[in-house]
Amino acid sequence: MHEVPIVRDIFNTLQESHPDKFDRITKVQVEAGLLCNVQPILIQNAFEALIRDEPQLAHIDLEVVLLPIIAWCGTCDKHFDVIRHRFVCDCGTPSRKIVQGEELRISKVEFLT
Repeated sequence: MHEVPIVRDIFNTLQESHPDKFDRITKVQVEAGLLCNVQPILIQNAFEALIRDEPQLAHIDLEVVLLPIIAWCGTCDKHFDVIRHRFVCDCGTPSRKIVQGEELRISKVEFLT
């Protein structure tokens, strides 16, 4: 399960980015593109496992938001949604230019005030 090191990295990054406020974090939102090879339920399970090792994180909510795959068509000069892994624009032109769907990032951090 590669999600455990991913969740550890998320919290290590937060600790490095917010050392003075880390203990006041109440919620973390992570965006995961459909192509990033991460399952939200497995991220949640990995977070629960991390809490067992580090109970001081138990007050934090972790939310994983799935992002759809969006590609860009050079013929139409527009973005289009990739449905069922069909990377073909409405105009019929195939495209490999992915503009969204591969990312895994911390998108929002909420703190206790």
